[in-house]
Order: sequence, then structure tokens, then C-alpha cells
Amino acid sequence: MKHFLIKYRLSARPEDVWRLDVARFVAALDADPKLSGKITYRAMKRRDGPDYYHLASAVNDEAVKALGESAFFKAYTDLIRLVAGGEVEVVPLEVIAEIAPPI
Repeated sequence: MKHFLIKYRLSARPEDVWRLDVARFVAALDADPKLSGKITYRAMKRRDGPDYYHLASAVNDEAVKALGESAFFKAYTDLIRLVAGGEVEVVPLEVIAEIAPPI
């Protein structure tokens, strides 16, 4: 698995509009036959602040490549840069320990 943390501060879009944008991206991921079941994506927000954290995971390098080649991903990453005022940090993560997911 490949994991990435995307961090930014929402500064250039109303929060309710941004949430719809994120929901559309997640729906596009889920509907794409090349990516469905191969990419997980969780968008989170600091409870009382403008800071956002997205956790993305891909089953392998091929899924990462397919995502990077999709038009909707390119448009979404451009939009994240816009809403964040250009300040976006993408952090590749390495799992060093984990608990099994609940059944």
C-alpha cells in the first residue's frame, strides 16, 4: 500500500462549496472502473479551524499512476492548490505498525 497525507488550509472558497467539491471527487474515484477498490480517500478537517487533512491510500504503484493520469484528479489537485492559496503539502507515509481493521 502507498499512503499520502495532504495538508492545507482552506482560504479561498466557502467551506460548504468546498465540501461539495470534495464529495464530487470522492464520487468520481468510486465510479472510475480503473480506481474503484484500489484507492481509498478520507478527507478530514480540524474541528475548529480551517486546516484540512486528506488521507489517500493506493493498493500499488499502478493505481497511483492511473489516478495521476485521470482528468478529474488533475482538476481536483489544481482546485486544492487554488482553495489553499498555493500552500499544499503532500507527505508520503510509511506504515510502521497497525491494528487489524474491525470486522
